[in-house]
Amino acid sequence: MKKVELKMLFSGLQNQMTAQLSTNREFINHPGSKGDSLENAWIEWLRAYLPNRYSVDKAIVIDYTGQTSQQIDIVIYDNWFTPFIFTQNGFHYIPAEGVYAVFEVKPDFNGSVPMGKGKKNKDFITYAAEKIESVRVLKRTSVDMIASGNTVFARPLTKIVGGILASTNTYKRTGTISKILEKQKGFKSIDFGCAADYGSFFVEYNGSEDLSLSKPKDFEKRITDYYNGRQFVDVSFSKPENSMVTFFMQLSRYLQQAIGTVAAYPPD
Repeated sequence: MKKVELKMLFSGLQNQMTAQLSTNREFINHPGSKGDSLENAWIEWLRAYLPNRYSVDKAIVIDYTGQTSQQIDIVIYDNWFTPFIFTQNGFHYIPAEGVYAVFEVKPDFNGSVPMGKGKKNKDFITYAAEKIESVRVLKRTSVDMIASGNTVFARPLTKIVGGILASTNTYKRTGTISKILEKQKGFKSIDFGCAADYGSFFVEYNGSEDLSLSKPKDFEKRITDYYNGRQFVDVSFSKPENSMVTFFMQLSRYLQQAIGTVAAYPPD
């Protein structure tokens, strides 16, 4: 039996994805079509390699009060316990309780979004942070559930991973990226990201949840205090040749170990 070199396998997968993103970025000129093509490439890649328990879509996130997030390029969410609120022509409204992670997709880490006449443009990373915040601020619930015939008490609200994905990065210094990331506080804080041909990054924070807030009525305060209290420490960047696999391994580890399963919530 022929031996498979895993390093070469991952390298081939990365080269394939990088080439696809580069082609879409360079040869699709219409801004809207270019954005859609890049988002779809990332969505298809994540769907292909994440376990089946996770669904991946472009969506708006909605809470039980009817408040909604901004439109999110990529939402990773639970597909076992979370029904759709509404879906039409491939577009989804997803309950806030079911969300594991959200990502903004851009062609480059370096760039800005026009904010209108008389307003300063917003850099892509800060823009992504505000999209992430629009999901994390939504109200979430958690209730007891039945598992193997036994009642399991309501579990605390899970963290929602937030990040930015791009085809490339044209900032000359990683320090510039680090400074922008450090400015994102509270619900705007970014966990990690990836520029396919440049490298992935992971942000380290100091801080932990207050485990004494263990009653359902305190869960919202517990998660809010966690985000508001965590302190930026540093940013670690991968090598360009390992960008995709490093990002994927970080995401997988965070989903499976740090988050686990989303909290149960009342269907009404």
